[in-house]
Amino acid sequence: MEDNQAYERAKRRAEEKIEFFTHLAVYAVVNVVLIVINLLTSRGYYWFYWPLLGWGIGIAFHAMNTFVYGEGSSWKERLIQKELEKQQPKSK
Repeated sequence: MEDNQAYERAKRRAEEKIEFFTHLAVYAVVNVVLIVINLLTSRGYYWFYWPLLGWGIGIAFHAMNTFVYGEGSSWKERLIQKELEKQQPKSK
């Protein structure tokens, strides 16, 4: 039973990482296209950085959720271990 749970957690974690990298790839491709469109159509005004910045903030939050605060992240696991240690009765 524990092996199945470990497999499911690992599978969910891998899917979260795949989703993040897919999001990152789409961000890169779309923003390159937007930059090219901006440079070809309106050279005097650069607007491409607005979607780049806005979507970039979303990517940053997605990265934090996936790698820092997400289930199974090393930072979260260390915090859980500290809390478990605090809850253990102290030996005399």
